Amino acid sequence: MAFEIPKQTYSGAIRSVTIGKGAKAITLGGETSYPFYLFEGEMANIPKIAMEVWDTDPGEEWADPCKEPFKDVLADPVAWAKKCVNDYGAQALALILVSTDPNGDNAPAEKAAATAKKVLEAVDVPIIVYGTGNVEKDAEVLPAVAEACQGANLVLGPVQDKNYKKIGAACLGYNHSVAANTPIDVNLAKQLNILLGQLGVKDNTILVDPTTGGLGYGMEYTYSVMERDRMAALTQEDEKLQSPIINYMSQEVWKVKECKQTNEEAPQLGDQTKRGILMEAVTAVSLLLAGADLLIMRHPEAVKLANTIISELAS
Repeated sequence: MAFEIPKQTYSGAIRSVTIGKGAKAITLGGETSYPFYLFEGEMANIPKIAMEVWDTDPGEEWADPCKEPFKDVLADPVAWAKKCVNDYGAQALALILVSTDPNGDNAPAEKAAATAKKVLEAVDVPIIVYGTGNVEKDAEVLPAVAEACQGANLVLGPVQDKNYKKIGAACLGYNHSVAANTPIDVNLAKQLNILLGQLGVKDNTILVDPTTGGLGYGMEYTYSVMERDRMAALTQEDEKLQSPIINYMSQEVWKVKECKQTNEEAPQLGDQTKRGILMEAVTAVSLLLAGADLLIMRHPEAVKLANTIISELAS
C-alpha cells in the first residue's frame, strides 16, 4: 500500500496585498495553507525580497562585507537604489530613512520626503519606506513621505500603536500600504490591526511586521510568534491576523558580533564575508518557513541564496 501524506484542511486564508504600481507591482499573500505546504493548499504568490538602501552612508554601522558590493554608491541613495535593481535584480527596495534619527542627524521630514521621491522616480520596483522606529519623528516623517509620493502605493512603517493615527491617516489619504509593527506578540499585532481598521485603513493595505530577531538572538521567539499568527489566521479564521508578514531582518543579522567581527578579531569563526552571508541567508530561510511574505535583506549573495531556496520550495 502506497504511503499517503496526511493532509489538513484549512478554513482560513491569507489575504492578498499588492504593493507598488505598474508592471512590476508585487502581490503578497494569498496562501491557503502553512508556508510551502503545497501538498495541502496553494501559495498563490511566492515570498519576495526587498533589498535595503539607506538614505545616508552607513559608515561604521555596516560590516565591511556589506559595504563592498555598494562601495561606489553608499553616499547616494538614488544611485544605490539603481544598483540594487540594475545590477542585482532587486524585486523591491526598502529605503531606510536613517538620517531622520533624532539621536543622529535628525534630518527634517521635508528632506527625507524629497529623497524618497527621488528614489521612487529612479526605479520601477515597489518601495518600502521605513523610519527609525522613533515614534514622534516617524509620525512627522512618514506622512510627509506619503504626501510627496502620493498614489505610488508605498509600504510605510514601522507603524506603531503610539503613532498609527497620523501615519495610518496619511497612508489612507495618499493611497499607500502600512507595515504594522508590534514587539513580537500575536495579541498586540491583532490589536494594532483592529485600531488601523477603525481608523479606516483597509485590510488589503496592511502588512504585519512582528519585529524580527536575528539568528541566535531572538529568532526562536520571532519564529514561534509568526507560527501562532499563521495558525490563528488559517485554522481559526482570525481575520485580523490574515495579513501578509514583512520582516525587516537585515539590521538584526548584521549588527551581531558574529557578523561584525573581522577575520583578524575572530579567526576562529572563519571568513567574515562567508559567515555573514550564511547567517543572513539562514535567517531568511527560517523566517520563510515561519510564514514571511516579504523580507528586507542586505547582502546580494544572501539575497541570491534565499531566492534559490524560495524557488526550490515553491516548485
